[in-house]
Amino acid sequence: MHSPIAATRPRSIVSRETTARSGRSCLAQIFCIANQKGGVGKTTTSVNLAAALAGVGQRVLLIDMDPQGNATMGSGIDKHKLQSSVYQVLIGESDIPDARRRAEKSGYDVLGANRELAGAEVELVDQSQRERRLKAALATVDADYDFVLIDSPPALGLLTLNGLCAAHGVIVPMQCEYFALEGLSDLVNTIKQVHANLNRDLRIIGLLRVMFDPRITLQQQVSDQIKSHFGDKVFNTVIPRNVRLAEAPSYGQPGVVFDPSSRGARAFVDFAREMVDRLGSAPVAAA
Repeated sequence: MHSPIAATRPRSIVSRETTARSGRSCLAQIFCIANQKGGVGKTTTSVNLAAALAGVGQRVLLIDMDPQGNATMGSGIDKHKLQSSVYQVLIGESDIPDARRRAEKSGYDVLGANRELAGAEVELVDQSQRERRLKAALATVDADYDFVLIDSPPALGLLTLNGLCAAHGVIVPMQCEYFALEGLSDLVNTIKQVHANLNRDLRIIGLLRVMFDPRITLQQQVSDQIKSHFGDKVFNTVIPRNVRLAEAPSYGQPGVVFDPSSRGARAFVDFAREMVDRLGSAPVAAA
């Protein structure tokens, strides 16, 4: 498996020349994992997709844009010991090559977050280009990665807006429940507004059904409605409700690494392969 980290260096630093020689694209594909509804599995999706993509040979950076720092801790990095984080990057005190850390067991890089990040909402409010701070920072490492995944908080504040402005597309994890459909409508409208006013590159990549239990009739019905309404914008892969995925964060690992044989882990690997195949063969869905 290709590793984005040189054996003699603590963090992955891949030059543009190396990237060109290897035949890889010089620009990373940047995706925001977003849903304005809380508790829908955004962080679980982010860390497991990062690990699964790394497992199929992709170079991945995971950016934690949530002050709770769950994606950071779930990747095995102690958020309390971060000397530089996404907060310092956003306010201009650091850059991504200095702030990123390696999730050694999982094979991807992490730009971590902790409670300091909550202050960025206030500190950036009077700054110019405040919505594009993350985009500007990512321009310095676009040759280092194949995929950049942004785990966003469950609210449309300045942090989520930075993620949407930096991204080429949005992956929407959602549960197959009635209220999830209402929240999805709000999110699609938000993406349309950002697309129209701030980021013309922004698209919906697809909807990912998560925490799915086929024994529940309502979930089957909502899943059918989603497929009927959104068609090929819905990923074929379905992530089942799985205890091992829920246990993994307490061990500081994605479920894909913690128990690769579990149903949830295998589903995320299937999802990573589907996403790579989809992006390689067709344009992303328009917002």
